[in-house]
Amino acid sequence: MTRVRVDEDIRPLSEFRAGVASFVKQIHETRRPMVLTQRGRGVVVLVDVQEYEKMQERLELLEEVYKAEEQLANGEGISHEEAKSRVLSRLAQ
Repeated sequence: MTRVRVDEDIRPLSEFRAGVASFVKQIHETRRPMVLTQRGRGVVVLVDVQEYEKMQERLELLEEVYKAEEQLANGEGISHEEAKSRVLSRLAQ
């Protein structure tokens, strides 16, 4: 996901209400998130659907990495050679 451009992507909620369609078009075209503010504070972030799905996939992968690291720290892992052997034997079936 592209980083937020402060001058373009942080807007008051009142502006969003007045021009929803143009804001949605901007988010879709730029693939950048938009931060909406209320009383000068960020209250919500709008993200393109495809960018959101990419974020979810990355988050799931990261959670799997953390889980694997925890398993290794608890001595639950197997060696590279053992993993390779298991994969090759399953492929041979």
